[in-house]
Amino acid sequence: MKNYVIVVAGGKGLRMGGDIPKQFLPVKGKPVLMRTLEAFHACDAQLELILVLPADQQAYWKELCSTCHFTLPHRIADGGETRFHSVRNGLALVDEEGLVGVHDGVRPFVSQEVIRNCYREAAQKEAVIPVVEVVETLRRLEESGSETVPRSSYRLVQTPQVFTVSLLKQAYAQPYSPMFTDDASVVEAAGHAVHLIPGNRENIKLTTPFDLKVAEVLA
Repeated sequence: MKNYVIVVAGGKGLRMGGDIPKQFLPVKGKPVLMRTLEAFHACDAQLELILVLPADQQAYWKELCSTCHFTLPHRIADGGETRFHSVRNGLALVDEEGLVGVHDGVRPFVSQEVIRNCYREAAQKEAVIPVVEVVETLRRLEESGSETVPRSSYRLVQTPQVFTVSLLKQAYAQPYSPMFTDDASVVEAAGHAVHLIPGNRENIKLTTPFDLKVAEVLA
């Protein structure tokens, strides 16, 4: 039995407003993606790291690793047309039974407690995702306007989303659907229930310039 994490980093970072993809932007002098990989290695040094990157970004990544003296062992898979296809390419490198997590490359502040809990619970429940409560009022848009909905009925979904290897491979064997927004949605479409556990509020997805400012503070 072996545990893996597939770190998906295929974004172009257009909402950051720059030429450098957001996963390579520095936070306190260190590229975001390196911080993400280090978070998982620090939690479990035996965890096999699989990084999914677009083919045209891989040479730049290797150059960054050399420049920053980044030596954590990891394997690289080619990014696909969509996140679904990228994860499936990463899964092709998973060659043993065990547990596999899928994590956004631009979520460098996931806590070690959340990582450990996700893998521990997935060993029993097969499919586990971290979530946090909604703290602001939510409104649903209607044709006639909008209405408030009970925020206690909703959760914000984070990563890593962790599954048994056999379950995730089975789920990703089905055809792609534009309704697949994360791994949990793929697994649910294959007929399997997904279990929720508490995430950590700092585990934000770095998407906008404002997020990068928050990241500087968190780092």
